[in-house]
Amino acid sequence: MVFDQQLLHSLIRAIPNWPEPGVTFRDITPLFQSPKGTEMIINTLAERYRERDITHIGALDARGFLVGSPLACKLGLPLVIFRKPGKLPYDVIREEYALEYGSAALEVHTDALKKGDRLLLADDLIATGGTLCAAAKLCRRLGAEPVEATAIIDLPALGGSKRLDSEGIPSFSLCSY
Repeated sequence: MVFDQQLLHSLIRAIPNWPEPGVTFRDITPLFQSPKGTEMIINTLAERYRERDITHIGALDARGFLVGSPLACKLGLPLVIFRKPGKLPYDVIREEYALEYGSAALEVHTDALKKGDRLLLADDLIATGGTLCAAAKLCRRLGAEPVEATAIIDLPALGGSKRLDSEGIPSFSLCSY
């Protein structure tokens, strides 16, 4: 299946003034309700990363699971889950990061990665880059190397792609707004 930018844009719904006035939320729900759209994005990402030196796919809580899980399956790679605090049942390490108003944190199992592992981080979108940077720090703390961050959508005006780049993590997205 060939990547169709017009199809992708048609399957991402714009919700004005949500979650607060002045914000346009990019809703990927219609994309995942379309088997053709879902197949297209997973196949496109799989083709991009098939020949890369990647040993694991890292999926970020929660919409990143929608991208990371099928991509890991398609590429035959292990999936590493990055969750919000208190959701993982085994020994974890935590990385806190700043939000516009407050802070948040991500956790990963201590045995999820080891030295020499090379990880592709997958999420639904790149906004400020805080969550992806936190996941990258967790990777590095476990001895693994985040190779790239990938997403369906990039919101360049929020600076996340540039932030990732400044942290030594290239990024790739299928579209931007």
